[in-house]
Amino acid sequence: MTFSTWSTRTRAGALLLAGIATAGCNSDRQLSPEPAQDAPSLATGATAPGIVFGSWDLPYTMLGTLHTGAYRSPYPSSFLSSLSTARSKAARLVVNLCGNDANVKNADGTFNLTKWKAAVYRYKAISFGSYITDGTILAHHLIDEPYLASRWGGKVIPQATVEAVAKYSKQLWPGMTTVVRAVPTWLDDVSLTYTYLDAGWSVYWSNQGNVSTWATNQVAAAKKKGLGLIMSLNVTNGGNGSSGIHGTRSDKWSMSASEIRTYGTTLLNQTYACGLMMWRYSDAYYARSDIKSAMTDLSNKAKAHVKTSCRQ
Repeated sequence: MTFSTWSTRTRAGALLLAGIATAGCNSDRQLSPEPAQDAPSLATGATAPGIVFGSWDLPYTMLGTLHTGAYRSPYPSSFLSSLSTARSKAARLVVNLCGNDANVKNADGTFNLTKWKAAVYRYKAISFGSYITDGTILAHHLIDEPYLASRWGGKVIPQATVEAVAKYSKQLWPGMTTVVRAVPTWLDDVSLTYTYLDAGWSVYWSNQGNVSTWATNQVAAAKKKGLGLIMSLNVTNGGNGSSGIHGTRSDKWSMSASEIRTYGTTLLNQTYACGLMMWRYSDAYYARSDIKSAMTDLSNKAKAHVKTSCRQ
């Protein structure tokens, strides 16, 4: 079936999906209301120094000098407003256009590529090319944790399907960088050559062993596959317990300020990284003075980082 034929047949389905409220690939998260737009800044995402330092679900109001980017899932109706707000702060966004996991699943919880295409197609008529060009959109996040069978009805989403998803994104928006939240070591676990997928996304937890060794392995795998690499810290649930701050699960701990500095500095020492993202924003946790101080240190290091592209 040709792409144009598929588009015609699925247009009606895509319009029906337009009313679905998207909450990001974290299906239990509701988006905060969009704020009013700020006055334009002279800088843009493309001209901002270094690499992005951001967080999942960070409120737009917090974008600025400290948090220079975010992962967000804007509704189609507020997409341009969201991008304009980010541009006014010279911020860089990783955007999720597929929305809630439920939008792209079969009845048994497995991944449905046709549904994913329909969900993403909702944004086709929106003219946002200038935000790709000026770097406000850092990347299009395609799928979250495709390697995690428990998230996808007991079946891993194959690497070849990830590449097919990236291909469809490129058909709609050729200039937009594609990224999947999957470690390069998993992406490298097949002989597939990635033509349309641009980057992988590695999230570090303290239980993954020595952070330097882990980061080196991820960079090596990304280079082998010709992929860019976004680095990330699971600050919410990835701590070793030294913080005494409970995570969102009773058996998990949030990272201490010392952990954030140690792990984050090691990841930023990888000149190959094209961004450092924290998972995930929390009002109380981010308001702590010790955590804010540690994140400020990392934000400054990210600004001083060599300006690296997520497209290799």
